[in-house]
Amino acid sequence: MGGRSAEHEVSLRSAASIVKAVNKEKYELILIGIDKQGRWFLIADQSPFLGEKIPESIAYSDQDAIVFVPGERGKVEGLANKNISFRVDVVFPVLHGTFGEDGTIQGLLKLADVPFVGAGVLGSAVGMDKDVMKRLFQHAGINTAKFAVMEKTVSEMPKFEEVKKELGDIVFVKPANLGSSVGVSKVRTEEEFQLAVKDAFRYDNKVLLEECVAGKEVECSVLGNELPEASTVGEVIPQEDFYSYNAKYIDEKGAVLKVPAELGPEVVKAVQEAAIRTYKALCCEGMGRVDCFLKDNGDVLVNEINTIPGFTSISMYPKLWEEAGLKYPDLIDKLIELARERHEKESSLKRDFS
Repeated sequence: MGGRSAEHEVSLRSAASIVKAVNKEKYELILIGIDKQGRWFLIADQSPFLGEKIPESIAYSDQDAIVFVPGERGKVEGLANKNISFRVDVVFPVLHGTFGEDGTIQGLLKLADVPFVGAGVLGSAVGMDKDVMKRLFQHAGINTAKFAVMEKTVSEMPKFEEVKKELGDIVFVKPANLGSSVGVSKVRTEEEFQLAVKDAFRYDNKVLLEECVAGKEVECSVLGNELPEASTVGEVIPQEDFYSYNAKYIDEKGAVLKVPAELGPEVVKAVQEAAIRTYKALCCEGMGRVDCFLKDNGDVLVNEINTIPGFTSISMYPKLWEEAGLKYPDLIDKLIELARERHEKESSLKRDFS
């Protein structure tokens, strides 16, 4: 939990919900915090994650610094405190955003030969980069909103009037590699556009410009490896100008979550099919939440996938599965089971030429 991204605090909120829900009679729970500099620490005192108040930050001690031991499956040792030594069977990365959801931690865990929950290196990487993700959508014939991409290296920023000709009068500006609506702006004027692009470039070297789609915002959770399943469909009704960071994680009144969404069975089926197609096209495994726009004419446009979706008490991913009959603790069980299944399958592959 934690991590180096701008979604560090969101990660702690999600982790707290999982810590409370996990079956502690079945699992021995080990908490590992990653600070904003990327250092790893054992969290010996789990009480802040079990209380009513959600932790916003954690105080780490150098005595609790740890590291995975290369070549020793799942072995963790203390850097300063040599009394810290244990093995982990499965890692549950609750790390939203860069250096957690983008394939980096997944690559490290594969090198360490440790099973982990969620998408692998490839699915995580392409699911994180909205530019690459949308190009894969186009290749797979998955409908998505019109978009354009700006690189930080461009010598001259386009005028908003030029952008409007391609994307319409209202445009969303987003960092290409981030989530939780961090750095996202909805712009209507030249001044707003310039400020939004500047803000988005604070978080990434690549910025996505996207048309504003009129219609309902709906979400569908996906679970599984080779044979993924889609959950009930939910609708997000923002009470602000759009579904912002504040509405997602701080203000419980920032958005109304309708679970299930009030949609006809044919529309629900169309959203579920789009979610599964998206999941497969991006080579995802374990879990993912697919966010879509439902236009007034019935067209479904896929906006994005989140390979480590929010797990807070007001997050859509667990809510949708609970509505579908899979309770939170059972969902955690299933995700761990999927991680172990994938690891066993990968371990059976031939690795040499002998």
